[in-house]
Amino acid sequence: MEYKRELAKNDKLEKDVVSFLNYNGGGEILVGVADDGTVYGVSDPDGDQRKIADRLANNIRPKILVLFDVVAEKMDGKDIIRIIVSSGTQKPYYLRKKGMTEQGCFIRVGASAQPMTEAMIERLIAQRQTTTLSTMPSSRQSFTFEQLHIYYSQHGLALGEHFAENLDMKNSDGKYNFLAYLLADNNGASIKVAKYEGTDKIDLIENEEYGYQCLITAIYRVLDKLAVENKTFAKITPRNRLERKLINPVALREAFINAVVHNDYNLGWPVVEFFSDRVTITSTGGLVAGLSEGDFFNGRTMLRNRELMRVFKDVELVESLGSGMRRILDAYDRSVFEITPSFIVVTFPYAEDFERSANEYGSNNERSLSEDGDKQAIASDKQAIKTSDRRQAIIDYMKQHHDTRVADIADLLGLSAPRVRVILRPLIEEGIIEKVGDRKSTTYRLSPKYQESDNDSLIAD
Repeated sequence: MEYKRELAKNDKLEKDVVSFLNYNGGGEILVGVADDGTVYGVSDPDGDQRKIADRLANNIRPKILVLFDVVAEKMDGKDIIRIIVSSGTQKPYYLRKKGMTEQGCFIRVGASAQPMTEAMIERLIAQRQTTTLSTMPSSRQSFTFEQLHIYYSQHGLALGEHFAENLDMKNSDGKYNFLAYLLADNNGASIKVAKYEGTDKIDLIENEEYGYQCLITAIYRVLDKLAVENKTFAKITPRNRLERKLINPVALREAFINAVVHNDYNLGWPVVEFFSDRVTITSTGGLVAGLSEGDFFNGRTMLRNRELMRVFKDVELVESLGSGMRRILDAYDRSVFEITPSFIVVTFPYAEDFERSANEYGSNNERSLSEDGDKQAIASDKQAIKTSDRRQAIIDYMKQHHDTRVADIADLLGLSAPRVRVILRPLIEEGIIEKVGDRKSTTYRLSPKYQESDNDSLIAD
């Protein structure tokens, strides 16, 4: 974090931004706040926002496009400006007027921006990621972009004669690249959406391909599908009508958009899968090289597809950098993410109905009996346990077992791990149980407060 009491006219701002671009994890700059934390504010937040955006776009190279956000906000009742900088993948970034030299390249060291040595600059050049949507060639070269024109027009933006060059849809030899391929009216790209009868991939009941057209159009079609599948539970009370979605709709949308914009299209395509107890959204490529899980969960970004992000911001599919992660973590904890070197999988467990378990919801909201009578009878008995009974069963189990894993409770109740986490969350919020350990070795136990009171009324349905 960097503080600036006022916006200086020299290139100190650009130096600080360059240092964050070259630093893994990026950073933030607060304008209108002194180094000691005193808030002085800015007199013209709108004007300063425009000045900052223009300076950063014109004075730093390579072009940083959507690697930064400039946001006006209030602090202690005064207007300030927050500049959010993402770590770039085309390092080293440098001051345009100084070039890629020791006088133009900076990196964050402690609380200051320090000049890079010649050796550091050469090393970063050697490590540059050269394969991007703008450098990947397109096998097709005959495209139309009517849908893209419509989306820009709907947001008050006009694509001029040279829009393909301005949006980095052509490579250095003037031919269309893979970004153009994705945004064209016709292509071979698609997003798969599958739906299964149960909790595994044995019984496939739907398998749809959304695409072969402008990627933005495909995204809106998938968002419509997500809205249809995200059922609403309702309950009428004497005072009002209560409603609850299977999945938090804001988190669901953000997770899908993130999967599309950060997907590695060299390796594959995003996939959405609906099960009877959860939905999963998978993107290929894992984390961008140099981005840690801590950076990822803190909303720091290293854009894999900066060109695509720029278009998504223009048509308002995304807002500020890192905002999608914040919205997801406002509704769910980090356990919904599974990160591997090749994939990022987000799993949202279905919420409970007001009166019935989410396990009762399949394609027809009710599982039919199969020929496997014994197995189905056991499953039916477990489904009959109401939420309050499950909560009581967990409490009773924890009285006998000091540290309990999610897998232990899943075996006890015959539920999936995501479904168990949904049941545990309110018990944690109510102070009945507590989480112990880190993300890799998490266990649960009765809280000291509950053990002292042993108040069974706490777990009333």
